[in-house]
Amino acid sequence: MYKKSTYNSNLYDSSIYDKHIEDVLPFYSQYHEQIIDLVNTYKQDAIDSGCGTGSLAKKVLEKRKNVRFTLSDPSESMLQEAEKKLDAKENKIKFINMASHQFEFEEEFDIITAVQCHHYYTKDERKKALLKCYRALRKDGIFLCFENIKMSSEISDALAMKRWIKFLQKHGNSQEEIQKQIDRRGVETLPITVENHLEMLNEVGFRSVDLLWVSYLQAGFFAVK
Repeated sequence: MYKKSTYNSNLYDSSIYDKHIEDVLPFYSQYHEQIIDLVNTYKQDAIDSGCGTGSLAKKVLEKRKNVRFTLSDPSESMLQEAEKKLDAKENKIKFINMASHQFEFEEEFDIITAVQCHHYYTKDERKKALLKCYRALRKDGIFLCFENIKMSSEISDALAMKRWIKFLQKHGNSQEEIQKQIDRRGVETLPITVENHLEMLNEVGFRSVDLLWVSYLQAGFFAVK
């Protein structure tokens, strides 16, 4: 079972999350593939913050049975779906009802992943969450995050938005659903630029910070403690 938190978030129906997210975020499955490829030969202890329904952990464990996972999410319903998907006892998985900014771990993990979960934070909240992740990593540990981003200028941001809207239309989203996604940006989700991401990761203390992947209005980053 998982420890409860006073912080909770249910942005999507957890039972349809996996299908829905593929129709909203271009190349979403690539996020997981990029993470797995980077850490495939890395050490064993990992925590997936904002784990959702546990899809990333499931893919990792299909390739590497020796990874010891902690799955963390502020949504109880997401954790319940993850528990259904994964054999916690066989795979030695812990579940905790918690967001990144609530971590109180000290050098306990080799890998921390945070996929599409930190862009709900304000700047100060995001920095606090990153510091918590930094402290939770052992020396040489890797932090990986994938986030919605803002482009470096209004011109390029507008062009990227047009591309994303076309993607949403192609994947069967109604005009109402598309408008909801547009209206969330900058209000509910708070994307920052690639440059801002790299700067903030450096500020919290990571000794190596790089861009891993980028497409449309999403990007992946990795940082080494």
